[in-house]
Amino acid sequence: MRIDILTIFPGVFQAPLGAGLLGKAIEAGSLEVVVSDIRDFADDPHRSVDDAPFGGGPGMVMKCGPLFAAVESLEERNSLRRVILLSPKGRRLTQDIVKELAAAPDMVLICGRYEGVDERVGQALCTDELSLGDYVLSGGEFAALVVVDAVGRMLPGVVGDWESVETDSFYHGILGPPQYTRPASFRGIQVPEVLRQGNHEAIRRYRRKEALRATLRQRPELMAKADKSKEDEELLQEIEREEPGPA
Repeated sequence: MRIDILTIFPGVFQAPLGAGLLGKAIEAGSLEVVVSDIRDFADDPHRSVDDAPFGGGPGMVMKCGPLFAAVESLEERNSLRRVILLSPKGRRLTQDIVKELAAAPDMVLICGRYEGVDERVGQALCTDELSLGDYVLSGGEFAALVVVDAVGRMLPGVVGDWESVETDSFYHGILGPPQYTRPASFRGIQVPEVLRQGNHEAIRRYRRKEALRATLRQRPELMAKADKSKEDEELLQEIEREEPGPA
């Protein structure tokens, strides 16, 4: 997969893209990430990429010209079927969207800055807008890194054990189960006995049940959309008996 990132701060990406799973994926050739400086496509000696907003108001707005030129420069290297603006107005990023993006051969991520990006960029250049959540960052660079990391770990061969991906929170629509490692007892807190007995079926059922329990407690809105099996319904009934609601 190829991901092109357009930004006015290319230095932000150097360290993260060289570390951890992303660094290994790029080194192995499973993932190609190319970072381009939007200022290189400005049409004035000062390499300006922003201007005052029409109608007045605070701050500056990123201009159309450099962004259109930057995206169009990629035509021979990127299909441009997915040109994504990282924006507070975008769809909230979910694991389903991550899966969808991971199935594509390439994409372009545009990192917005200042008071925003000229509306015509979203209207005529971008195919989608994505947001990390209901808050505002200083720019789209860190949001772009989140997208690259989330998508990158979905690519074949990036995570050594695919089961690690399938048991992630949100992969199947609910939160992941609690995890433990050695020692079995720490400051009087014990690892659940079922995890130490070696019964793989019991462990699988325990983990699914606790994943459902965690989702009910912490993100109950996810449960309404989750694809629940007959076993899940049985486990939910068990949880209800164990944690009865107020009388």
